[in-house]
Amino acid sequence: MMSDRCRVLMVFPLFNASSFWNYQAACDLADARYPAAPLGLITVAAMLPPHWDVRLVNRNTETLSDDDIDWADMVMTGGMLPQRNDALHIIETCHARGRPVVVGGPDVTSSPDLYRAADFQVLGEAEEIMAGFIAAWRGGERHGVFEAPMGKTDVTKSPLPRFDLLKLDQYLHVGVQFSRGCPFSCEFCDIIELYGRVPRTKTNGQVMAELDALYALGYRGHVDFVDDNLIGNKKALKKFLPDLKRWQDARNFPFEFSTEASINLADDADLLRSLSESNFFAIFVGIESPDTDSLVLMQKKQNTRRSLRQSIETIHKAGIFVNAGFIVGFDSEKGSVAAGMIDCIEDTSIPVCMVGLLYALPTTQLTRRLLAEGRLFSGGGDTQSGDQCTAGLNFETKRPRRDVLNDYRTVLKAIYDPVAYFGRVRRLGRMLRRGRTHRMVKGDLRSFVRLLLRIHRAGPGTVGQFWRMLVDCALHNPRALPYVVMTSALYLHLGPFARQVVCEIDQEISNVDTGRWQAPPSVMSAGAALVPA
Repeated sequence: MMSDRCRVLMVFPLFNASSFWNYQAACDLADARYPAAPLGLITVAAMLPPHWDVRLVNRNTETLSDDDIDWADMVMTGGMLPQRNDALHIIETCHARGRPVVVGGPDVTSSPDLYRAADFQVLGEAEEIMAGFIAAWRGGERHGVFEAPMGKTDVTKSPLPRFDLLKLDQYLHVGVQFSRGCPFSCEFCDIIELYGRVPRTKTNGQVMAELDALYALGYRGHVDFVDDNLIGNKKALKKFLPDLKRWQDARNFPFEFSTEASINLADDADLLRSLSESNFFAIFVGIESPDTDSLVLMQKKQNTRRSLRQSIETIHKAGIFVNAGFIVGFDSEKGSVAAGMIDCIEDTSIPVCMVGLLYALPTTQLTRRLLAEGRLFSGGGDTQSGDQCTAGLNFETKRPRRDVLNDYRTVLKAIYDPVAYFGRVRRLGRMLRRGRTHRMVKGDLRSFVRLLLRIHRAGPGTVGQFWRMLVDCALHNPRALPYVVMTSALYLHLGPFARQVVCEIDQEISNVDTGRWQAPPSVMSAGAALVPA
């Protein structure tokens, strides 16, 4: 039996810098270094023996030094596909200094062959794997693969995350989780493949303990429920929200919450009211496309048979503003989709829209279908160095590739024009019916002053549109002011980012026009292995 003492260095890999989700300019306003904290790693840290020494280095906020690596007996790392390049770099760097590496997270779970260099692979959800891994390590094993069945883990066994490992002032928001999984079957989505179609929920007491821990550490402000679909299990959520409201009431509402949910949230007035009363202020919704044929093809039927405008307006009037995802490149697109998508975004008054090119992620139904049709490109594209905004279409499109790219750049250019963007923010400011006044936290006033001094950096025409919107909100709905200011701060990133992406897409279109772009070989013709079902 080897010594039971162990020094564990947890390293969170870099996300690519060229990403919609980077928000660096908004972080700078608040003296933060990155938008979100690494909830997965600090949850795994809580599964380790309590007498083991654990350190965390987030490569997005701080430098990983040789001294950090030399201190460790073991390095744990891993993350999502846009972190792949850096995760592989971390493995190589740690091996060069003689340290074994354990890798886990969604990307290694989806593509384990790419991480063969790691000493250990933890595939799937960690709660039921870590005991076996720790026993193997204690027994002297220094290589292995530990795998959990997909979507079966009992999340009531998930421990209280090690929030104490975080430097909380480095982040715009901190995450907690209530549930895992999603009841829907969207063809392009890997959530259902990784975490299943039956949402599993923590107990109310577990989540309250997480909030208690954050509160005790002195944290106040934005907490993000990172659930794949918060309303996936409505029955459990409706039992949870009254406890959450009582917790907030007892502490004078120290937190404001955001999350992700499906559009059918708009159908449940009682649930919307409970979310608002618990101080949820923002929600991300995957709209994907205003085209019914595309929604049916992607199996996102919950978005059909409804007025998107009315649904979003209902959520806004409940005091919760919507951020949304849209995708260009579906097989069902019979012609140009740009005008319809722009009209949808304008009609729904959603300022922040993540518009991406369709990308076939590993293990998804979409990937399996494209593979069977011989249309999936080998090599997987380059999303690890970009995201679906700067990479995508890793397959042979039904429409001419140039037309898809042109639609995409047309949408981005239109919706992130300052007149259009702040017009949507202005309309949102009139609709948003916040029942509770925003609680000022440390740095809010400083961030606002910095925004006033920096808003011109977002590009020509921005300043006038910003002030017009701000005055309009102050006159017609002053309670919404903190939220339109928040949305304006994001434009410091989104405006320049959209222009950068348009330039990159213009270059891609030029490459197609001049023949410099040639379709890669398909997976089948390259002789690659089939993607598992």
